[in-house]
Amino acid sequence: MAGDALSARELVERAQQGDVDAFGALYDRYTQVVFRFVLSRVGNYALAEDLTGDTFVRAWRRLETFTWQGRDVGGWLITIARNLVADHFASARYRREVATEDVLTSAPTELVDGPEDIVVRNAERVRVLSALSHLGHEQRACVEARFLKGLSVAETAQLLGRNDGAVRALQYRALRSLANILPRQTAA
Repeated sequence: MAGDALSARELVERAQQGDVDAFGALYDRYTQVVFRFVLSRVGNYALAEDLTGDTFVRAWRRLETFTWQGRDVGGWLITIARNLVADHFASARYRREVATEDVLTSAPTELVDGPEDIVVRNAERVRVLSALSHLGHEQRACVEARFLKGLSVAETAQLLGRNDGAVRALQYRALRSLANILPRQTAA
């Protein structure tokens, strides 16, 4: 295949001139890298396929804006994918359909718990989820990644595009805000 012999830079230049085959060669060259990156973040094969496809659609639409600034086109594609993953986790649909369900069903119930205990525990989870909605976007994303998804500080930093220290500070501020919000909710 002709795309195999061309450098990534040559393929991008041809694709920027409207060569669909050159973009197809870029897709073939980078799709597995992007897919593995997305799958490692979302943990769902079908969703990873969708977000990988969306990454290349967005790349095609914005190809004319790509300039060589000492980074490979693969890094640019990973940046697009990272932003799509972050958008997915920040979207209202994800919070409603995935995070809420995970939180409400994640803690195992012990055999000694009666119905009252389960109701109280679920009410607490609902209260915490409600308090999360009062946080800013980045604080909420940090708390969801760290405590609902169980990501490490390093994984959360990569997801949010920050360094480890910034994530620790963001987490600290978010937990302080939650501590102030939760007592107000009990009074309400």
